[in-house]
Amino acid sequence: MKSLLQRNGSKLLGLAAALLLLSTAFAASIVVGTTPIGLTKAVDALVRYNPADNEQVIIMTTRVPRAAFALAVGASLAVAGALMQALTRNPLASPGLFGINAGAVLAVVVALTLLPLSSLSQLVWVAFAGAAVSALLVYVLGSLGGGGLMPIRLVLAGSALSALFGAVTQGVLALDESGLQNVLFWLAGSVAGKEMHTLMQVLPYMLTGGLIALGLAYPLTVLSSGEDVAKGLGQRTLLVKVIAAAAVVLLAGSAVAAAGAIGFVGLVMPHFARYIAGTDYRWIVPYSAVLGGILLLSADIVARFPVQPGELPLGVVTGLIGMPFFISIARGDFTQRRPQNEPSRTDS
Repeated sequence: MKSLLQRNGSKLLGLAAALLLLSTAFAASIVVGTTPIGLTKAVDALVRYNPADNEQVIIMTTRVPRAAFALAVGASLAVAGALMQALTRNPLASPGLFGINAGAVLAVVVALTLLPLSSLSQLVWVAFAGAAVSALLVYVLGSLGGGGLMPIRLVLAGSALSALFGAVTQGVLALDESGLQNVLFWLAGSVAGKEMHTLMQVLPYMLTGGLIALGLAYPLTVLSSGEDVAKGLGQRTLLVKVIAAAAVVLLAGSAVAAAGAIGFVGLVMPHFARYIAGTDYRWIVPYSAVLGGILLLSADIVARFPVQPGELPLGVVTGLIGMPFFISIARGDFTQRRPQNEPSRTDS
């Protein structure tokens, strides 16, 4: 009991530190940019907004919505990745690598270029549909052949579908070149130029997916020990998988609808969470959410400077950050280590 309290105490302390770092990144996102703004001015804008002050207008209409978008999208993608890695028991599982982001982007691009749709509330459902179809196709293709569902087949199926959906997306845009500018940010990912009311349209779906993930945290911990073990403990594994898959579609679909295709967040951050917190998804899910927000806020800050007065697409920055970690994960540097005193099986 004492060792259990010590482990949970250290995890709580680590989560508190991560939340402090998240708050720092959020504050930096508000004050750092092509127009530097002091922290005091930012606090004044939040506490007593003065629409006659140009700097406060920039903060409230541009910086705060942008930071909120980055936090919400980063958290959603990271939690979606954690759920996918638990469901497939595959360390390389993520919405980007398994083609879910690409399917959602294709659906949104088709809707924007070929259908009379424009509002985000409509596009969210289109993104959900694209993500769901992509997830189903990956599962079906990964299950083909002898031996049933295998992690390597899921990776191959996801990679193949990502390439296919990317090619079809380019083909759709070639048919309607005038619509290219309207969907450009969907292809590379961006949180620039967002308004807070737009975030409010997708935030309920993100929160619903996150709450489902938290509710499934313990069943997923048991499931990650093996399906036979989970069934032996009386778990209805099929129901857990279906509900978790629905949460992935909600999280990844709403993130793509809000910010376009942003890669590597859902792949890398769950590994950091697992490296810090161990194998219990009751800790991995909240850690993933916080670390995902930190990564995307930091990446968005970096994206503002290399090509001023413009900025880099957010997906490019996360790709540059994530590729070394992807190589490290593929080598097993994260999956072969466990925090000290972390048991190999789940504490109940």
